[in-house]
Amino acid sequence: MAVTDEMAVTFDREEMLGRVASTLRRADLAVLAAKEPPLRKVGVSGSLYAVLANLGVTPGLTGAELARVVGVTPQAITPLVVKLVERGLIERRTHPRHSNIQELQLTDSGRRETARADRIMLHLDNHIRDSLGTEDYQRLRVLLDVVIKSMPSWVPPPDEPS
Repeated sequence: MAVTDEMAVTFDREEMLGRVASTLRRADLAVLAAKEPPLRKVGVSGSLYAVLANLGVTPGLTGAELARVVGVTPQAITPLVVKLVERGLIERRTHPRHSNIQELQLTDSGRRETARADRIMLHLDNHIRDSLGTEDYQRLRVLLDVVIKSMPSWVPPPDEPS
């Protein structure tokens, strides 16, 4: 259904909160609220876990690459990397062919901490799977992938005339 100017403005609570984008945001906030306290008990935040988990899956990322996969700016990733280096959970290594590029790697301590945090995240994911049932869980994953892949082609509406 195409959105017309008349349809674009609504203050109907049910309609606004029923939009997929709004529901995705509320789901994200609910997951964030659920995962942060147990992650912090093991010494990491959700942001630090994202860094550790991505380095566990893809060792050797640069800071800029890590920022892209985590979904933050290179400026925002820097303090997270510094904190994890200071804690001995990740280390910087000079790229074998490009001496001005530093790759990031988990240390042995970093792998242990990531495993502790990932145990929590796996438990959370299993809770979601149990709540939905296996079939709906798989369907949701597929639908969310469709949403993710469709976002680069979205074009915002033109500015309203002044």
